[in-house]
Amino acid sequence: MLTVGDRIPDFSLSACVGLESGKEFATIQHTSYPGKWLLLYSWPMDFTFDCPTEIAEFEKRRADFEDRDCQILGFSTDTHFVHLAWRKQHPDLKELGYPMLADTRRELSSALGVLHKQEGVPLRASFLVDPQGVIRWVGVYDLSVGRSVDETLRVLDALQTGELCPCNWKAGQATLKV
Repeated sequence: MLTVGDRIPDFSLSACVGLESGKEFATIQHTSYPGKWLLLYSWPMDFTFDCPTEIAEFEKRRADFEDRDCQILGFSTDTHFVHLAWRKQHPDLKELGYPMLADTRRELSSALGVLHKQEGVPLRASFLVDPQGVIRWVGVYDLSVGRSVDETLRVLDALQTGELCPCNWKAGQATLKV
């Protein structure tokens, strides 16, 4: 699995980016958001139970990520057509404002090292990537456990200080002075 200090792999994937007819899909690349932080996260598969709770929560907090100059990119190994069908069907996903990438050939999942060995689907993995394309934080969870959006934001805040941040540090608190 790629980890802190590694570069995010090159990718170019089809994505579901909206519901408006004729504007549902786009190609998203690792270079599509120059100068921004990226939150690149994976979920096991569409039309499941835990996954939409995470996707919807990231959407609810999207403005918080945007305030930190961070673009959210979610992905699974489902096709962009399946992502669109899920968005149309699931009420919590209809207004999603960030791309759902389709890693149908499992290239990104494999390059990141997050494919579940028995199930062949992505683990619940999150990568915070700095504007230079370097992975600065990784969180990986079992298929049955949803991640914490609050913790992801807390870590992003800490990374963006450029300073030493103690245990349980939150934005606005003092950092460590050496």
